[in-house]
Amino acid sequence: MSPNKTSSRIAICSLPVLAGALMALLAACGKKPEPAAPPPPEVTVVTLKAQPTTLDTELPGRTMAYRVADVRPQVAGVILKRLFTEGSVVKAGQPLYQIDPATYEAAYASARADAVAAKAQAERYEQLVSANAISKQDYDNAVATHLKAEAAAEQARINLVYTRVLAPISGRIGRSSVTEGALVTAGQTTALATIQQLDPIYVDATQPSTMLLRLRREFASGQLKKVGEQQAEVKLTLEDGSAYAHAGKLQFSEVAVDPTSGSVTLRAVFPNPDELLLPGMFVHQRIQEGVDENALLVPQQAVTRDQRGEATALVVDAGNKVEPRVLQAERTIGDQWLVTGGVKAGERVIVEGLQKVKPGATVKAVEQGDAPTTPAPAAAAAGKA
Repeated sequence: MSPNKTSSRIAICSLPVLAGALMALLAACGKKPEPAAPPPPEVTVVTLKAQPTTLDTELPGRTMAYRVADVRPQVAGVILKRLFTEGSVVKAGQPLYQIDPATYEAAYASARADAVAAKAQAERYEQLVSANAISKQDYDNAVATHLKAEAAAEQARINLVYTRVLAPISGRIGRSSVTEGALVTAGQTTALATIQQLDPIYVDATQPSTMLLRLRREFASGQLKKVGEQQAEVKLTLEDGSAYAHAGKLQFSEVAVDPTSGSVTLRAVFPNPDELLLPGMFVHQRIQEGVDENALLVPQQAVTRDQRGEATALVVDAGNKVEPRVLQAERTIGDQWLVTGGVKAGERVIVEGLQKVKPGATVKAVEQGDAPTTPAPAAAAAGKA
C-alpha cells in the first residue's frame, strides 16, 4: 500500500475522535460556573465588662423660696413714706412704710389720760373702802374701769406702732404695689410688697412613690451618703448644664403625697449665699446612691424595645451566630443602660449593623474601636507603583 493511501486512511479514522473532542470542548465552554457564597455581614460589637459604677438618680425640680411673707398694713391710713429700695435685702423688723400717725398719736394720748384718771380713782376708792365709806362693789367697779383704760391705752399704743410697717422676715423684697399718698386699710387683700428668703432655698421634685420607697431603703441600708438625721446629700445641675457649687440635703421627712396620682414631692434644701438660685428656676437634683462594683453597662444604641415593651439586644456567640436576648434594663447612666439580667460579662452585643442581621445569622464581628485592616487607598496605590 502506498504511503499516501495509508495517511488518508488514518486521517479519515481520526475525524470522529476530533469531532467528539471538539463537542466536549464546546460544552465545557458553555457551562456556567457555580456562584461563590457571599461573605457574612460585618457588624460592630462591644464586649461587656463588669466595672465599678457610681449610681446616681437625677430628679428634675424647681426652686422655691425658703420663706415668703406678704407685707400688709395692720392699721388704716395714708402712706407718707416708702422706706426701702425695691429689690434690696431687708432685715426682719426693718421699717418699710410710714403711715400717717397723727390720728393714732391723738388716740394714744387720750387713752393714756383715761388710764391715768381711772388709776387715780381706783386708788382713792381703795382708801375709802378701807374706811367703809363706799361699798366693795363701787371699789371693784373702779378697779375694772382702771384695767379697761389701761388695755385701751395699750391698744392705742399698738396701733401707733403699726403705723410703721415693719419687715416680718429677712430676705429680698420685691416691687412696691403702692406709692406715697396711697390710702391703705387694715387686712387688705393686696400686699404692699413681698419678701422672699433665698438663703437657703428649696428644690422640690415630684416623683412616683416607688422612688421614695427605694431611696428610703437605700438611706436605711447606708447606700446613700448621710449628712444628718433623715437627710441625704444632693448635688445640683443648673439650667445651662453647669454644676452648682454647694451640696444640698434631701429631707425625707418633708414630703407631700398626692392621693390622686400617687406621686410625692421630694424636697431638698441648698445653701444659696450668692443668691444664684432664684425661685422658679428649673434644675436637676443628683443623688449619689452608691457604687456598684460589678455593673454591666450596655450602650443605648444596642438596646431596642419589642412589641411588649421589653428591652432586647442581639448578642454574637462564640460561633459568630446572632442570638436575641431579653434584658433587664434598670436605668440609664449617661449613654448606657445599667443591665442586671439577660447578658453577662464577656458576651458581645451588636451596636452597629443591627438592620443587616437576623437571629441565627452568621456574622463577622468587629470590636468597636478596632483599627481597620483594609489598607488606605493611597498606601495601596504606592504598593502597586
